[in-house]
Amino acid sequence: MSTNTVLNDKEIIVGGWSPYHPLTAQDKAVFDEAMKGFVGVKYTPNTVSTQVVAGTNYRYKCTASMPPALVVWEAIVEIFQPLNGAPYVTGIVRL
Repeated sequence: MSTNTVLNDKEIIVGGWSPYHPLTAQDKAVFDEAMKGFVGVKYTPNTVSTQVVAGTNYRYKCTASMPPALVVWEAIVEIFQPLNGAPYVTGIVRL
């Protein structure tokens, strides 16, 4: 018997990372809540990968910039959404 779940026509492998995909409204809301109050570098999420654990881990592929400079780079913003409570940033990796 499989421990995988089918959600919105996509098979979710518990403990495994999903392929990167465009953000849903929920993905964007989690990102916005976790990044609330974050200053300095501006991160714009482009795609996301998720991992279902006791909560959900998110890896957002972002375009990063530090205004007013025109320097732009790619980064992964890692966020954890616990089952109860607010999501929070667990790491940021410059690519």
